[in-house]
Amino acid sequence: MKICAKWITTPQDTDRAPAAFRKSITPKGEVKKATLYASAAGVYAAYLNGSRIGKGVFAPGFTNYGARVQYQEYDVTAMLQKENLLEIGVGVGWALGQQSVRPKNRRHFPGKAIISWLEIVYTDGTKETILTDESWDTYTTQVTYAEFYYGETVDKTLEPAYLGKAVTVDNKNKLVPQIGEWITEQERLAPVELIRTPNGELVLDFGQNMTGYVEIRLAGPRGGKIVLRHAEVLDKEGNFYEGNMRSATNEVTYILSGKEEIYKPTYTFQGFRYVRLKEYPLETVDLNAFRAIVVHSEMKRTGNFTCGNEKVNQLYHNIIWGQKSNYLDIPTDCPQRDERLGWTGDAQVFCKAAAINYDVEKFFKKWLGDVASEQLPDGSIYGIVPEVMLDGQRTLISAGWGDASCIIPWQMYLAYGNKKELKKHFPMMKKWVRYLRTAGPEEYLWLGYRHYGDWLSMDAGDNITAGATSKDLIATAYFAYSTSLVIEAGKVLGEDVSEFEELHGKVVAAFREYFMENGMPKAELPMTDLSWPADRPYYSVKGITQTSLALILNFNLCTDEERPVLAAKLVQLIRDFDDRMSTGFLGTPNILQALSENGYTDVAYTLLLQEKNPSWLFSVNQGATTMWEHWDSIKEDGTFWSDSMNSFNHYAYGAVFDWIFSTVAGIRPTKPGYQEIALEPNPSKALGFADTTFESRCGFIRSYWYYKGDTVYYEFTVPQGVTANLRLPSGYTATLTGGIHHFAE
Repeated sequence: MKICAKWITTPQDTDRAPAAFRKSITPKGEVKKATLYASAAGVYAAYLNGSRIGKGVFAPGFTNYGARVQYQEYDVTAMLQKENLLEIGVGVGWALGQQSVRPKNRRHFPGKAIISWLEIVYTDGTKETILTDESWDTYTTQVTYAEFYYGETVDKTLEPAYLGKAVTVDNKNKLVPQIGEWITEQERLAPVELIRTPNGELVLDFGQNMTGYVEIRLAGPRGGKIVLRHAEVLDKEGNFYEGNMRSATNEVTYILSGKEEIYKPTYTFQGFRYVRLKEYPLETVDLNAFRAIVVHSEMKRTGNFTCGNEKVNQLYHNIIWGQKSNYLDIPTDCPQRDERLGWTGDAQVFCKAAAINYDVEKFFKKWLGDVASEQLPDGSIYGIVPEVMLDGQRTLISAGWGDASCIIPWQMYLAYGNKKELKKHFPMMKKWVRYLRTAGPEEYLWLGYRHYGDWLSMDAGDNITAGATSKDLIATAYFAYSTSLVIEAGKVLGEDVSEFEELHGKVVAAFREYFMENGMPKAELPMTDLSWPADRPYYSVKGITQTSLALILNFNLCTDEERPVLAAKLVQLIRDFDDRMSTGFLGTPNILQALSENGYTDVAYTLLLQEKNPSWLFSVNQGATTMWEHWDSIKEDGTFWSDSMNSFNHYAYGAVFDWIFSTVAGIRPTKPGYQEIALEPNPSKALGFADTTFESRCGFIRSYWYYKGDTVYYEFTVPQGVTANLRLPSGYTATLTGGIHHFAE
């Protein structure tokens, strides 16, 4: 589509206050169809004759603005009248807000701006296009301040002030049609309790940690003020706790008009469960006046799970809400503090579970496009996408984070069978692996580099974030793994991958020579991260850890003869740690699979059902409604891990659902897109029953098992046209075709 509209901005800078652009429109005849196209530098909201256009919020979305900016398309035929006022409001959003100005520079946009064009097709066949240009009028709005981290202020007593005619902006950003899902309002939660805290604070509890904002329907005195603050948890005394928000104030202010109105933010969102009424103009609080609106990308729910253990059910609930909270246009790490960024490591460890819970193909199609566009000429990829410098510095190029460029395209192919998308990202995959050959001083080992390591593991002592496992070992293991995925993808695409087959063999051989001896990792390894401060202990040097063993087993870095000994050693480390994990972001998604695939599903169940910290159920017992960033975000004594980095809505550890789906339920795709599946359930009396359903590209799949006494009954649903290869714990095998099938043993 050829775009003739101009980017326009206001003649006066309104800074953090949103601005409005207006155009009066009189159709020249009877309208057959009217289509509005719009985008912005910032985030925009479009209105026709006072009514909001479209279902989405926070358009045009968060992309690598240096490479592309999305525009949206709206059918406004039914909204047009004889005389019309088109208004587009724009706030700073991702492009111009704190996320982009941390290093005190705006790299992609000079300031807030919009671009729009309205195409009208008349019944006589003629067409008219109304473009953004210097004829548009600009105004202030009743929103006097808006920022994702800091909140929004709305003054309903204000009359918008005229700023003058729009001025054009020389904006070279590439416009593309919307690629990702719409960001939409999804659910509405009523408060479950009004709390008076020991400090005397008045706090609304919505019962669920979430992402979105609060809507208020209220009539109050003109000029009266409502000020809301948002938080995830209360402290151990029951007081409102905002320490983990860091600089994000998350404050929303409404100045009332004097008549009943609905108030809700337009240009900001928060991550919260609790809302403090910092100021409130009425003597009594009507809970029915408040609703929390859940906002996330519009993804179709595809997976469901329930079992006979209510704590595991709550864990699954927390996994789902962690995904909903953090899949807001990009896969964010957390939705509440002054971050909310697309950390690649978090995204890759959870993507497999994500594609079971929801249809995320379109969601990742957009984000992977940004990953590819952010890839540097040497093939490297920074830790967050879209890339934003934090405090003036770029994030690390790290093993387990940059490998998202290989892992996510492959997992999306396995989930959806879309060879076209795999082919699109194959160049990115190859470039990343070729970069790894040059990333360190050794061609086949990734040594001497500063990585995030097994982030937030529990095996290196308190407040040591990168864990005890050698970063060099982790990095080289991922080097081998990503190379293997390039080989797999290349074979699917019919590409010559002989270069990578040779490379993989050399990387595995180098890994085994450098990191292993006598079939086991070396106990201690050199510290090659010379950037680490000399006054801090060299902790990241251990070769034998739960994480190292899980990676070696899962990434096939051992021989068949070594595998039983390594698996037994992993079990020993778990037993020695009081039947608990000590793993972090990279080890945790691998440990249960490593156990089950090597004959220790019973030990994997022990970890799943463990309630002592660190464990999945520890946070459940603490009342969590989403996944935590740290295993001990709230410690056993009720104190917090820290203020500096402590999210209560961080989805990475929710990757456990991949194991629940593939091992407890036993559902695995053996051909991409679930064209053929394996059904290999592993029942446990500790769960009593497990009912797992999944709407695949090929149809509805169900794995349901339950106990009656010592007998296990099974019910499986297989889609028409799909073959399921069944294996029950007794060793019984069968080939199932479309329909419902029952077994007992």
